[in-house]
Amino acid sequence: MSGKREDYITWDEYFMGVAMLSGRRSKDPNTQVGACIVGADNRILSMGYNGFPNGCSDEEFPWDRESDKTLKTKYPYVTHGELNAILNYRGGTLDGTKLYVSLFPCNECAKAIIQSGIKTVVYAVDKYKDSDSVVASKRMFDAAGVTYYQYQSSDKTIELHL
Repeated sequence: MSGKREDYITWDEYFMGVAMLSGRRSKDPNTQVGACIVGADNRILSMGYNGFPNGCSDEEFPWDRESDKTLKTKYPYVTHGELNAILNYRGGTLDGTKLYVSLFPCNECAKAIIQSGIKTVVYAVDKYKDSDSVVASKRMFDAAGVTYYQYQSSDKTIELHL
């Protein structure tokens, strides 16, 4: 056989795959969100997944979604995958970069995305599209000139056997 392979994955497939694989590091029993930040030259700059901040034990803080008290739920403690990817970056500016994320960003992450200079968000799922948080995110993205689009899944299957 001569010539190059024709069945290689696209950049979007590659980077969304990295984001989704990163999300598998999350210890959250309900939602595993991964994120991958990519430069204009298609090089990975940073990754992140949802979890507790450094030094906050996965055994001592709650993973519950519901409780009679907010402090007994995960929400006041968990750092989202997008924010972790931004905070994990050590190379300078993120101006003009692209973020791949498995779940559309909440309004708090949208603020960090905008402030960090990320200009494009590629998301896999918009599960909470009607929530105030996501509506606010889209409104801020539109105002700040951050483009966003849903990843178009191909029919390719990639299996990892580790």
